[in-house]
Order: sequence, then structure tokens, then C-alpha cells
Amino acid sequence: MAFRRLILAAALATTATFTHADGVVQKLITPADKARLEKYEATRKGALQEAKAGQAREVAVLDAIVAKKPMSFSDFDMTGNWQCRTIKAGGLGPLVVYGWFKCKVSDDGSGWMLEKISGSQRTKGRFYTDGDSRLIYLGSGFVSGEKPKAYGRGPDTDQVGYAFRSGQAEWRIEFPAPRYESKLDIIEFRR
Repeated sequence: MAFRRLILAAALATTATFTHADGVVQKLITPADKARLEKYEATRKGALQEAKAGQAREVAVLDAIVAKKPMSFSDFDMTGNWQCRTIKAGGLGPLVVYGWFKCKVSDDGSGWMLEKISGSQRTKGRFYTDGDSRLIYLGSGFVSGEKPKAYGRGPDTDQVGYAFRSGQAEWRIEFPAPRYESKLDIIEFRR
């Protein structure tokens, strides 16, 4: 009986980790964000090319991040507190690497939810399965002191990106064609 409960608990934990694999994300994603994801590879390539004109120290940081191959999320627990920093590639300037801030990932039983809890530019949203080594993030960008809007409330706040696990205690989200400033935003996470 105890063994059966253990198996059930493991199955439920796996289900909670990989939420919405049934296509729910396709019902929620806005047409504009769907188009951003469809152009992800080309947008990313162009932004990374522009970023090469940045300061050598920052280019080295970006190169190290994007060189990490995606790993499976199947045995990864994303919940808890994280350090996070934003990298902006292409667009208004070639490359900006910001300092570390605080982020938190929680699980409400329906899956992982992210909130950036320090810094002036913030995000809050949810992850959806897009395969073993990639998740889709649908979120809302907001400024510290404002109440975040729900995803789908408009192009000024809607955010979409792909999340990749890149190590035992690190992962990132890549946002193609964000609304402001850059061609590619990356939020890097570490414990």
C-alpha cells in the first residue's frame, strides 16, 4: 500500500511539472505572440549577431549562456528562489547585461509560475510544456509598484518566450522580439 502511494505521488509530481501538454497553450497564446515564436530562430540569430558589437566582457557572458545545450526538464524542480538577470541583445544597443535580482518559481498544482520580485522591470507568468527540453512562458511585464496584468491583456505587457534548462541549478528564458528596447531578451536563472 505504501509503495502504491509512493508511485501515485511520483506520477502526480511529474504531472504537475509538465503542465498543459494537452495544447492549452495554443488556446491561450495571442496571435502576435504565436508569430513571435514562429520567427524565434531568425530573431535570435539576428539579435546574437548584433550583440557581437557589444563590450567584450558582456559578449563573453552572452556567449557562455547561449552555448549551454538544453537539458531535460523531467528530473528538474524549478520551484523556489532564484537569482535572475536580464540580458538584452540587439535593438537600441548591441548588448546590455544587467546585474542579479531575485525571482521565485512556485507551483499552484497546475504547474510552474514565475515572478521576478526585485528590480524595476518585472515579469509574472506561467510555463507550458513544449517538449522534454523546452517550455513556453506566457507572462506579463510590469514595473515595480504596478499590479501585473493577466497574460493576453495587450501587446504592451504580454510576454512570450522559450525556457531552457542549462545545468543542474540553472536555466533561462529567451524572449524573441520583446515589446521594448531589444530584439532578444534572455533572463538567466541560477540558485
